[in-house]
Amino acid sequence: MKHKIVTFGEVLMRLSPANYRTLQQSKELEFFFGGTELNVAASLSTMGCEVKHVSTVSNDFVGESAISYIKSFGVDTSFIQKNDSPLGLYFLEVGSAIRSSRITYNRLNGSFANIIPSEINWNEILDNCNYFHWTGITPGISENAYEALKTALIEANKKEIQITADPAYRSNLWKYGKNGHEVLKELVSYSTIFIGGVNEINEILATEFSSDKAGFIEASKTLMQQIPSIKKVFDKVRIGHSATNQSTKGRAWVNETYIETNELAIENVVDRIGTGDAYAAGLIYGLIHYTDQEALNFANAACAIKHTILGDINLATASDISEIVNGNLGGRIKR
Repeated sequence: MKHKIVTFGEVLMRLSPANYRTLQQSKELEFFFGGTELNVAASLSTMGCEVKHVSTVSNDFVGESAISYIKSFGVDTSFIQKNDSPLGLYFLEVGSAIRSSRITYNRLNGSFANIIPSEINWNEILDNCNYFHWTGITPGISENAYEALKTALIEANKKEIQITADPAYRSNLWKYGKNGHEVLKELVSYSTIFIGGVNEINEILATEFSSDKAGFIEASKTLMQQIPSIKKVFDKVRIGHSATNQSTKGRAWVNETYIETNELAIENVVDRIGTGDAYAAGLIYGLIHYTDQEALNFANAACAIKHTILGDINLATASDISEIVNGNLGGRIKR
């Protein structure tokens, strides 16, 4: 049986020089469509889940191209609105070795920022839904996006849907007058599964827990005490050796127990963008199909393999990810 998942968030166009060039060196740019929640949706659909993505895109050929791209993954686009504002953009220079990647966004007056909350029928969208996924980027973009997300969370609670929250705080957002820390705490209080670590908990609770194991456990306990709706905390830990040499591991606090994964090394990173979204998608898929420990292992493997895939979206199938979980790390040709 396919499980129904709804994601809500901005669709962006990414513009990037090829072959590790800087923008100054380049005369042409590659483009990809993505966006944090869309990346999760497309990955889950690739793994075999039934997914709807809710958003707003530009009412032009760029928006149409974005919708066609989303449809190509099998994601339901029936509830993507259109308006006359331009699609959000971001520019990425891909780093290498000791040179960091650089990103700049053009999104605060885009089509998603001007979404109309009253035109979204959340009751219909969330009917027979199993999971609803959101991130902290969405409410930071505009007050309209915040209002639409809050309405969705209230409706999802009425329907007793599992709500996964990835409440990343982005300081370059939150330009419309609301306190991002307070809003994220409010929205997390409607959620059931927290995808984040000590940094995210400290941002929301105004605490100063350390990032080591003991700090993560105490932070998770405190989060659950202050926000009782949260039943599980899952964290992705990145160990950055250089821009092109990374390691990842997962850890979690569930059922009063600390669990973690082995560390996975990626020694030749192709694309770091979307790796956290791959983790979130892998976790949701894992929670549907496996135990908590197995779900954590699957999420970490999904995150690791995304580092080898160009573009914002993890194109790995559930079978591809399972091979990583089972220790097939040799990268041999499949014939």
